[in-house]
Amino acid sequence: MAIYLDVIWLLNFLFDSLLLYLTGILLKKKIIHWRILLGGFMGSLIILLSITPLSTYTSHPVSKLLFSVVMVATAFGYKRFRTYFQALMIFYLATFLIGGTLIGAHYFIQFDFQLSSSVLLASVKGFGDPISWLFVLLGFPIAWYFSRRNVEGIEVTKIQYEQIIDVTFQLGGKEFVVKGLVDSGNQVYDPISRLPVMFVSLKNIVSNMPAELIRLSEQPEEVIYGSEPIAPEWESKMRIIPYKVVGKDHQLIIAVKPDLLLLKKDHEIISVEKGLISFTNQVLSAEDAFDCIVHPKMLIGKKSVEEKVS
Repeated sequence: MAIYLDVIWLLNFLFDSLLLYLTGILLKKKIIHWRILLGGFMGSLIILLSITPLSTYTSHPVSKLLFSVVMVATAFGYKRFRTYFQALMIFYLATFLIGGTLIGAHYFIQFDFQLSSSVLLASVKGFGDPISWLFVLLGFPIAWYFSRRNVEGIEVTKIQYEQIIDVTFQLGGKEFVVKGLVDSGNQVYDPISRLPVMFVSLKNIVSNMPAELIRLSEQPEEVIYGSEPIAPEWESKMRIIPYKVVGKDHQLIIAVKPDLLLLKKDHEIISVEKGLISFTNQVLSAEDAFDCIVHPKMLIGKKSVEEKVS
């Protein structure tokens, strides 16, 4: 039976190169394409050696491990063991991620093309696999694309949740505890006092919120221009902040000075002595992951108290 070794080698070369490329993306490393291709070539040599007297050795798991070691070193270099070992583990993660996706898809749809007369032979001894080469050829790019997108999505979610903290504030004799997202894009300050402004959604706390604050969030312009009166105790706490939204002209928002504002980050409680809160009726997180957007300045240079962990 004829073995189209050149096709099998080419497919392995391309797949190994794409796996190394995906590894580089996950590692946030600078991609050097010629090194990626050279690493893929080093990995594909195991196919060529499979038809030589060395086939007994190249099929051994230890040999395959050594080939992957050389592939990662060729593609990303070696500076220190910890960094290199991390790259090797990410390479295996990418490999298993792609392979698991293909195997899962194969057995889910029971894909089974008979390619006995095709150039891509799935039943060649030594290169056979329950998954046909055509299925791999078609499915690999799709699996690679979705694996990359999903990993990036997981990474974004991880970064986001690492920035989510507990926020406690007191207003009108009542205490509120919400989840807050520390957003570096929030650069809103009171132009006079230079106090940073935090945005809090009323969605989950509106039932306990003082009526005056609800009115401030629902009718800010009427309050600002004097159409609606405001109680003296709130007027002294109120600040009018110029605020710019993309696609709109400058507008004014109302922020208030809380009686107490605490941020719980990791095992610390940060007391924010200088900060303002602006309330909004908008939903800040479609997944209800957080209810407020914390100004990053509130985490810097503030008095912090270690939280007692029982």
